[in-house]
Formats: sequence, structure tokens, C-alpha cells
Amino acid sequence: MHTAHPLGPRAVIVEAPAKLTRTLRITGVRDDGYHLIDAEMVTLVLADTLTIDPDGAGLTADGPFAAGVPLDGGNLVEQALRLAGRTAGIHLRKEIPHGGGLGGGSADAAAVLRWAGYGDLVGASRLGADIAFCLCGGRARVRGIGEVIDPLPPIALEFTLVVPPLAVSTPAAYRAWDELGGPTADGPNDLEHAAIAVVPELARWRDRIGDLAGTAPTLAGSGATWFVDGHHPALRALEPAATVVLTRTRA
Repeated sequence: MHTAHPLGPRAVIVEAPAKLTRTLRITGVRDDGYHLIDAEMVTLVLADTLTIDPDGAGLTADGPFAAGVPLDGGNLVEQALRLAGRTAGIHLRKEIPHGGGLGGGSADAAAVLRWAGYGDLVGASRLGADIAFCLCGGRARVRGIGEVIDPLPPIALEFTLVVPPLAVSTPAAYRAWDELGGPTADGPNDLEHAAIAVVPELARWRDRIGDLAGTAPTLAGSGATWFVDGHHPALRALEPAATVVLTRTRA
């Protein structure tokens, strides 16, 4: 845990909701190597909280998932400040499990951009593929490399998320997709086979989750989070080895 920086009189608190990629199709690869996607993403009630002090400096963090969060210029929050041409002291309260494909870093960066009044989706997507969606939020069809956001009607959905003690590198998953010949999935996520090729233990977690829930889970983006529609308290049996979160879409 890191100690929060002192708050100035102009400090504000903003939320950074997690995102969930419900479906993911890979539709091509650009000449510069970026993969083109066609995905459905939704915003969750699960959220980090940022305290932003425009008169401060530096980055601190606490919360259940603060361990391992970089607090230097490599953090997307600091990069978002630079993109928006702003400076501030920021304290992160990390409630979104990291390394699970739930967009924690992207959500934090998008919260900074919203605070700064920055709305360029192309510029946001160059900082991180999920940041443009996190900047808009809600429910949307996401295309291009993440910068084409087509809003969809909101729907009330519940999910059980299982975040195993694994990490999947998104670039490595896309490289594996290329090496496997660009496979398409029987289910809703074209990256599932590639992610499992990178981290084979993901398949064991998929099978354990499926056995307990009675239905096959879906990989969230490149992983490592698996999710099942609806609330499945039986998946609590996977704790403490995995993080299990019962959540829903944000109104």
C-alpha cells in the first residue's frame, strides 16, 4: 500500500469504471501491424477511484489491487496527463483486478482524460486500444483498432468474473493469433485459442469454471479473466486461488 498524497482544496474525486469485452472478432491486420477488431464492450459497476489534485504532483495508489501498479512515467495515468497537456497529483484506489483484461489501466487513463476535457478518440486509442471505449463508456460496438465507437442501447446484465492468478500479454496473444493462422473461435472470442497457446493453464481454469457454473465461460479479451453471464455463487469455491467478482453493467 502506498500513502496518499496530501489533498489540495481543488482536489476532485472521479470514478474509473471497468470494462468487459463480451465479444471479440479480429477482422484484419493493418500494414503497420495493428489488428482490426469488431467487439462489443460494456461498462461495469466495478470501478477504481481517482483523487485528482490539479495543484499537486506525483502518483500514489492503495486498495486491494495496488500491488505492482507502476507509479512512474510508465503508468497510463501519467501518459494520459501528458496527452492532455495537464499536470496533477493523482491517488488511485485500485478496486479493478489488474492483468485480467478488465481495462483497469485504460479506465484510469480515460478518467484522467475526461477530467481534463480531452475527447479525441483517435488520440486516446493511440495511447491504449481500450481507452477510447473507456472514455465513452456504456455499451458499444468497437471497431478499427479501438477508436471507432458506435453506441448501443444499454442493457441490464449481470456477470460472474473469475480472475485466475495468471497474466496474459496482449501483444503476445495477438502474435500467437498471427502464428496460428488467424483462427476464428466457435464461441464469442477469436483470441481464446491464441491466449491459451500463450498461457496453457488458462484452459484448466476454463474447465474448472465450466464444471462449477454448469456452462462454458467466455474469455474477456486476451484474458486472463473468464466470465459467465449471470450470478454464480458456486464459483466462490475457486477463492482464494482466484479473484471472483459478482458484478453488473453500469446504468
